[in-house]
Amino acid sequence: MALAALVAPGCGERRADPLQLDGNLLTAMNQSGSDWTDVEIWINRQFRVTAPKIAANQAFRAPLDHFVTGYGQRFNFSRMQIRDVRLMAKGPAGAVVEIRKQFQGDALSEVLKGVGGQR
Repeated sequence: MALAALVAPGCGERRADPLQLDGNLLTAMNQSGSDWTDVEIWINRQFRVTAPKIAANQAFRAPLDHFVTGYGQRFNFSRMQIRDVRLMAKGPAGAVVEIRKQFQGDALSEVLKGVGGQR
């Protein structure tokens, strides 16, 4: 039994999602062994925050109200829905790094699941 407890944590180890949302905070984790430069993180393809660099194996955190459009409009977490989150950066030798957050379905379809046939 003790052996199973020692082995289990290493089995099936899964990497954390590199783009995580926690309330009004977005965390971008560089899980690679190389620095990322010229980092842009986009919400809904409209709101953007930038960082000059995210070092290898480090995280960058930004409150969602720091994301802004080209016209100066800030993301309003209490009034806006997040449908898309993506990160774009340059890796070693200028290689393109692009990560898109995978969502589990959309919120509206989950709320309305099974509503149509039941009256």
